[in-house]
Amino acid sequence: MTFPLRDPHWLRRPPSVPAAYRAWLDDRGSLTRRIQQRCADFRVKVLSQRRARVQHDERLVSPRLRHRLAWVREVYLYCRRTPVVFARSVIEAEALHGAWRRLKRLGNQPLGAALFADPRIRRFPLRQKKLNRNHPLYRRACAGLRVRPPQLWARRSLFTLRGAPILVTEVFLPGILRLAP
Repeated sequence: MTFPLRDPHWLRRPPSVPAAYRAWLDDRGSLTRRIQQRCADFRVKVLSQRRARVQHDERLVSPRLRHRLAWVREVYLYCRRTPVVFARSVIEAEALHGAWRRLKRLGNQPLGAALFADPRIRRFPLRQKKLNRNHPLYRRACAGLRVRPPQLWARRSLFTLRGAPILVTEVFLPGILRLAP
């Protein structure tokens, strides 16, 4: 089963990525684990967890996410008191009763730990994008920041379990640069 990442604005490797962000964007392992290795005081703060319509560029990723309400989870990953990543996960609502049912009970636990713990979960290639102030993800990611940067770098990947997709988008906030890549 293939799930196209057809949005031409999300690229496998954009040419203009600053070196400081490159290692974070390209790493295929667990972002949660990588941050935890560099930050003794790591935590997840759930911003919202609800049924919602998917954004336009999310609908381009998988036919199963089109024109439906989905279960959307938005969180900040913190190192000490600083948010370093804004993450948004989108799952078709029906999958919460099937393949992804355990995700309803995550609470403040990181999604990455669950995704990388199950060998049956398949990950598709990462895509990357520079988000400007007009992008809805930029606005959501910056909602809790005192100072808004001119742009943010993000990556997204599609994971599947028993054919059910989950789209995970991670937006790197300026605080990530304080952590060694």
